[in-house]
Amino acid sequence: MTEPFLMRPEIVDATRRRAAIQSMRIAQVNLPTWSELADPLRMPAAIETSLKSVGADEPDARNLWRVHWFNGPDRKDRVPLPGHVVLPEALTGVKAPIVVLLGRRFPLIGAHKVLAAYACLIPRLVTGRFEPAHDRAVWPSTGNYCRGGIAISRILNCRGVAVLPAGMSRERFDWLQDWVSDPGDIIRTPGTESNVKEIYDKCAELARDERNVVINQFSEFANYLIHYYCTGAAFDRVFLHLKSADAAYRLAAFVSATGSAGTIAAGDYLKSRHGTKIVAAEAVECPTMLCNGYGEHNIQGIGDKHIPLIHNVMNTDIVVGVSDLASDSLNLLFGGNLGRSYLAGRRKIDPDVVRTFDDIGISGLANIVAAIKVAKHLDFGADDVVMTVATDSALLYASERQRFLARRYRDGFDEVNAGEIFSRHLEGIVDDHVLELTHVDRKRIFNLGYFTWVEQQGVTIDDFEQRRDQQFWRGLVDSIPSWDCLIEDFNAEVGAARAR
Repeated sequence: MTEPFLMRPEIVDATRRRAAIQSMRIAQVNLPTWSELADPLRMPAAIETSLKSVGADEPDARNLWRVHWFNGPDRKDRVPLPGHVVLPEALTGVKAPIVVLLGRRFPLIGAHKVLAAYACLIPRLVTGRFEPAHDRAVWPSTGNYCRGGIAISRILNCRGVAVLPAGMSRERFDWLQDWVSDPGDIIRTPGTESNVKEIYDKCAELARDERNVVINQFSEFANYLIHYYCTGAAFDRVFLHLKSADAAYRLAAFVSATGSAGTIAAGDYLKSRHGTKIVAAEAVECPTMLCNGYGEHNIQGIGDKHIPLIHNVMNTDIVVGVSDLASDSLNLLFGGNLGRSYLAGRRKIDPDVVRTFDDIGISGLANIVAAIKVAKHLDFGADDVVMTVATDSALLYASERQRFLARRYRDGFDEVNAGEIFSRHLEGIVDDHVLELTHVDRKRIFNLGYFTWVEQQGVTIDDFEQRRDQQFWRGLVDSIPSWDCLIEDFNAEVGAARAR
C-alpha cells in the first residue's frame, strides 16, 4: 500500500525530523516505545519513580508513559493486571463469563482512545512527516479519539484541531474547551454519531492548507497496529490470569463495536493465539455490516455508515446489532441511585459489580449486550469466556441520561421502570440481529468499503484490494519492531540534543 494511507518505518524527511527532535528537546519529551506500552515492566524504573508526582490528567509529558492498560483504579499507579470486571450470570443471564476491560483507567481523557492517538502521531514525528512547530494535527473523530489527539498534541507542544459531530455528548465538548489553545480548534460538523462523511468532508477542506495534517483514525494503520499489539496483549494477560484459576476456560469470543476498527484489531491478536471468534458490533438503527443499511443512533463512539479502511473484514467472524434503546436504557439504569438500588436490592447483584459501571460508558454497555447475544446464539457454557471492552466511562454521559430521562420518563423514573429496563434489556436479551459470516458475507462487507475509500477518499484499487489477504495484515504486524527502533533512535537524538 502506498502513501499517504500506509506509512513505512523509514525516515522520509531528515530536515523535518531534526526540527521535531528540537521541539521534543524543548518540550522535554521522552517517547515510550510500543513494546513499553504493551508491557510496562519494560519501562525504565526512573520513569515510574518520576510519575509519582504527576496527576493522571495533567498535560505533562511524563503522562505519555501511562498510555497503557496497566493503570490502577486511581489511574496513577501501575498494576500487574489490566483493570477489568467479570460480570455474573445474575446480571447477564448466561453461564459464559463476560469479561469487560476498562478503558477509563487511561490518563488524560479517561478512555483508551488516547492510545490510538499517541500511536498515530508518533510515527509521523520519528520519520520526519510532522513538524510540531509548523504543522497542525487534525483529529477527525466521533468523540474520544479527538480528545486523545488534543491531549497528545498539547503534551508534544503542537497545535491540535478536533473535528467531531455537533450532536455528541456535552461532556466531550466541555473537556475540549478546557484543553484546546484556541476555541476555533473545536470544529463541529453536522449530525451525530453516524455522520462520518461530514467529518471527512470537513477534513478534506482543512487539508487544502498544507500546515494541516489530517490524522484519520479510520484509515491510520497505526491505529490497527497499536491495538493489535497493546490491547490484544492486555486482553491476553487478563484471560491467562483467569485461566490460571480455571484451566478449562477457553477464550471463545472477543466482542467490539467497530467504530474506527482500531480496538477490534485486538481480536486478530487473540484469534492467532486462542482461535477466538471475532465479533463486530454495530447499531441496529444503522446496520451497515448486517445489511448495507444506514440510519441514526446514539451509541456514541462507534461512527458508521461506512467500513473503515483498517478493518480486517476478512478475518471477522460474526456481526451483532444492538439497539441504542438498550444502551441508553442501561445507561439510565446503572447511572442513578434508584437503578443501582434496584439491582443490588431486588436482583441481588454484588454492589461492587454495580459500582464498576461507573467505568462503563454507552458503547461499553452496547458491547456487553452484544456479548450476551453471542453467548446465547452460540450456546456458550461456563467454560466459554467472552471478552469485550468499555472504551470510556459513565462520566461522559450524565447529560445523555438526562436527555433520555426527559424523553422517555417525563412523569418520573421509579423502581417499576428500573425493573422494566432490566427485564427487557438484560434478562430479555435474545439472539436477534446476529449474523455468522460466510465467505460471501465477508466479501460483501469488504466490498462496501470501496465506495468510501476508492471513490471518495482516493485509495487506489490495488491498495484497497491488498487488504483482502491476511498476509497484508501479518506484514503490518511484522513492522512493529522497526517502529520501536525508530522511536528509540529518535529518543537518543533528543537526549543527545539535550546534552549539548
